[in-house]
Amino acid sequence: MKAGIVGLPNVGKSTLFNCLSNAKAQSANFPFCTIEPNVGVVNVPDPRLTQLSDLVSPERVVPATVEIVDIAGLVKGASKGEGLGNQFLANIRETDAILHVLRCFDNDNIVHVDGGVDPIRDKETIDMELQLKDLETVEKKLEKVRRAAKTGNKEAQKELEVLTQIQDNLNRGESVRSMNWSEEVHAQLVKPLQLITDKPVMYVCNVDEGSAVSGNAYVEKVRAAVQNENAEVLVLAVGVEADINELEDFEERKMFLEDLGLDEAGAAKLIRSAYRLLKQQTYFTAGKKEVRAWTVPIGASAPQAAGVIHTDFEHGFIRAEVISFNDYIQYGSESKVKEAGKMRVEGKAYTIKDGDVVHFLFNV
Repeated sequence: MKAGIVGLPNVGKSTLFNCLSNAKAQSANFPFCTIEPNVGVVNVPDPRLTQLSDLVSPERVVPATVEIVDIAGLVKGASKGEGLGNQFLANIRETDAILHVLRCFDNDNIVHVDGGVDPIRDKETIDMELQLKDLETVEKKLEKVRRAAKTGNKEAQKELEVLTQIQDNLNRGESVRSMNWSEEVHAQLVKPLQLITDKPVMYVCNVDEGSAVSGNAYVEKVRAAVQNENAEVLVLAVGVEADINELEDFEERKMFLEDLGLDEAGAAKLIRSAYRLLKQQTYFTAGKKEVRAWTVPIGASAPQAAGVIHTDFEHGFIRAEVISFNDYIQYGSESKVKEAGKMRVEGKAYTIKDGDVVHFLFNV
């Protein structure tokens, strides 16, 4: 699963990407510093993994990961190809969720592509370009569907109705994600269109050091502007995060954060939020060889979760032995959980819960 970092040039996207991953994307004070998208595989911070490994003492510990893509800055006219826009928009289309970085700090030494700091204007610029690209996609699809609908094709008529609603919304400057669909309609007719503005979004407000804890007036404007989008707003002092990232000593990092009034690095919060944005959850396997966090979509069945380990596990699924994370921590070991009667045996219909510690039985 991929989350793409988007925004105007010079808002802090590549600096943020460097904070999130071990890759070092080029970061400089001029537009279009990033052309090819940078991709980083980022560990999802999860204290539960540490707790389990402390109890089991495995040979290795493997965290869950999420893929973060640093996409070059979009500009006004991107949907028409301005600023290599078509290439960048294609990169966004390939992601599963959007991390939209907005500049919410004043600094005369950092050039703004539009001349001044205004996160709402910046947001509207990006939104409009993404909406125009989606409108192009929808209108091409409408041409084909209208012809089929005229023949009396019921499915085409239903699709025509949905496409027309999307077209109307986009023409009003409203993103597809703000529309209310039934799960069935969204899965069958909306999702296959792969519309950019249908992707879940999180707004990352890049602030100065003094605003890292509580935000500022720019952030409040962003919160007000997105209140109807069902989107999360995260406040992050990206420049400060970059400084923290340079510190190798854990105690130094901790002191730096405490001086700022923060309990943990904002980058860790962002990674966890991106994981939720992608509608993913974690289950664990715990043994002497390995304690590992596995990523599955929320709502995954036990066989589907087994298939993440190996397809044979899904095809030959017999049952799952499940321990809740809290029970594992309370009793301290798998054997003590069994003695207490807290291990459950679940079949194919079981839906995996976040934090489950699971052992799968299968036959191939």
